[in-house]
Amino acid sequence: MKRERAAIYCRLSEEDKGKGSAENDSNSIQNQRALLTEYAHFHGWEIYEIYIDDDYSGADRSRPAFKRMLHAAEEKRFDIILCKTQSRFSRELEVVERYINRLLPQWGIRFLSLVDNADSANEDNLLLRQINGIMDEHYLAELSKNIRSVLTHRRKNGFHIGSFALYGYRKNPDRRGHLLIDEEAAAVVREVFTLFSQGYGKTAIARMLNERGIPNPTEYKRLQGIRYRQPKGKGSTLWKYFAISNMLTNEIYIGNMVQGKYGSVSYKTKQNKPRPKEEWIRTEGTHEPIIEQELWERVQKMLAERAKPFPSGAIGLFARKARCAECGYTLRSSKTKGKYYLQCPNHHISKESCRGAFISVERLERMVLQELHTISDAYLNWEELERQLDFCSHLKEQRASLQKSIHAHEKKIEEAHKAVRELYPDKVRGVLSEAEYLDLSKHFSAELQQQERLIADAERKIIDLDARIAAGDNRRAIIEKYINPTHLTREMVEILIDSISVGRRIAGTREVPITIYWRF
Repeated sequence: MKRERAAIYCRLSEEDKGKGSAENDSNSIQNQRALLTEYAHFHGWEIYEIYIDDDYSGADRSRPAFKRMLHAAEEKRFDIILCKTQSRFSRELEVVERYINRLLPQWGIRFLSLVDNADSANEDNLLLRQINGIMDEHYLAELSKNIRSVLTHRRKNGFHIGSFALYGYRKNPDRRGHLLIDEEAAAVVREVFTLFSQGYGKTAIARMLNERGIPNPTEYKRLQGIRYRQPKGKGSTLWKYFAISNMLTNEIYIGNMVQGKYGSVSYKTKQNKPRPKEEWIRTEGTHEPIIEQELWERVQKMLAERAKPFPSGAIGLFARKARCAECGYTLRSSKTKGKYYLQCPNHHISKESCRGAFISVERLERMVLQELHTISDAYLNWEELERQLDFCSHLKEQRASLQKSIHAHEKKIEEAHKAVRELYPDKVRGVLSEAEYLDLSKHFSAELQQQERLIADAERKIIDLDARIAAGDNRRAIIEKYINPTHLTREMVEILIDSISVGRRIAGTREVPITIYWRF
C-alpha cells in the first residue's frame, strides 16, 4: 500500500515570541517541528516537506511558506496537512472556511491539528473547527485593538513608532522610541532646505543631488546595512521631486514628532489609508532638530506662495514678491534677448481694467539695493554697531578666565587626593590618632567636593559663554551679509522683503515708481 504523504506546517509570530512564558517555548518552531515529525512517523506517513513561516502573523495571507504549501496542495502533491493547532494554519475564520472546510476536501487533502483535534476527515468535527476559527478571529480582533491602544499612547508621549527612522535620523540604541541625528544624512537635509530657501526648485535640487551621486533615502538605508525592503530597479537610487517635496514639509526636522498619518483599513489586512490631518498625533520637542525654526518658517512661506521655477530650476529673484500697483496682480516673468522682465498679466487680459506694470529684473534689483543702502546709512549707528559686534572679545576673556580657574581647581583636587593617600600611612605609623585621621579625612573629602562643585559651575558658565559667542558671531555674519550688499539673492529677498508694488512707467521719462514693503 502506498504511504500517505504529509506536509508539516509550522508558524511563529512576533506576538508569540513576546509572551515570554512556558507556552511560548512550546510554540517555538523547533518544538512544533519535533512534535509533528514524531506524530507523522508514528502513523507511518512519509513527510513530503516541512513548511516554516517564522515571524508571520496568523492573519497574514502572504506568508511565503504558507502560499507554497497551498500551491502544492492544489496540485495534490501530498495527502495531509499537519499543524500543531488550527491557529498555526490561520487565525482568520474566512481562511479556515475557504481552505480547511471547502477547498482542501475538494483537493482530496486532509487537514489535521494535534492539540485542538481539528480533523477535516471527520464530518462531526466541523463545528469544532468553526468554533476554533471564531475564537482565533476574536483573538486577532482583541490583539489588534490592544496594539493600537499601546501605539497611540506611545505616539502621544512622543515616542517614535516605526521600523525605520526618517532620513536624517537614526534610532537611539540606548533609548527606545528616541531619535538621534545622523550627521551624514542630516547634512543633505540641511542643504535641501537651504537650496530651496535660496530659490532653487524641487526638481533642480533633486537633479543637483543626483549629479553628485548622493544616494536617495531608501538607497542610503540599504548602504547603511539596514534591512529595508525596496524594489531594486532603474532609477530606484535617485532623488525625485516628491522626495524633496515630502522632506520640506516634514516637522520631524524641527524636532516635532508627527505620527498616525495613515491608519489600517482592518486588522485583517496590511492596507493603510490616509487619515485626516486633525487626527494626526503631533508632539513638539521630542528630539534634536536638524533645521532651525527661522529657516523652516521661511521655507513654509515659500511653499505656500508656490513660486514657479524657471526651466533651469531656479526660482526668480522677485517671484511672488512683485505686484502691480494698479490692480494688485502678481507680476509674471518673461525673457527677451537674454534679459528677464516682470509684467502684469492682467493688462493682457483686459487693458481697461489695468494699465499694466513693466520693469526689468536687473533694474528692480538696482532700485532695491539703492533703497537698502539708504536705509542702512540713515538709521544705523555704525559706532554702536561695531561696539556690539566686538562684545565677543569680552566674552572670550571671561571664558579664558574660567578655564584658568578650572585648572587651578583641578590642581587643588590633585593635592587633596595626594594628602588623603598620605593620611593612612601616618595613621599606621602612629603619627596620627584614629580621631585625627577621621577628622582630616572629612576635611579633605569636603575640600574635594567643594573643588568639584566649582569646576562643574565653571564648565556650565563656559557652555553658556560659548553659546553667546556663537550667537554674536552669527549676528556679525548676518549684518555683514545683509547691509550694503553688492547684489541680491532669493534668500535675501525672502528674509528682507514682504512685497514690492511696481507702478506704470511715468510718461516722458524712464522712471518706474516702486514701493518696497520691508519685513523690518
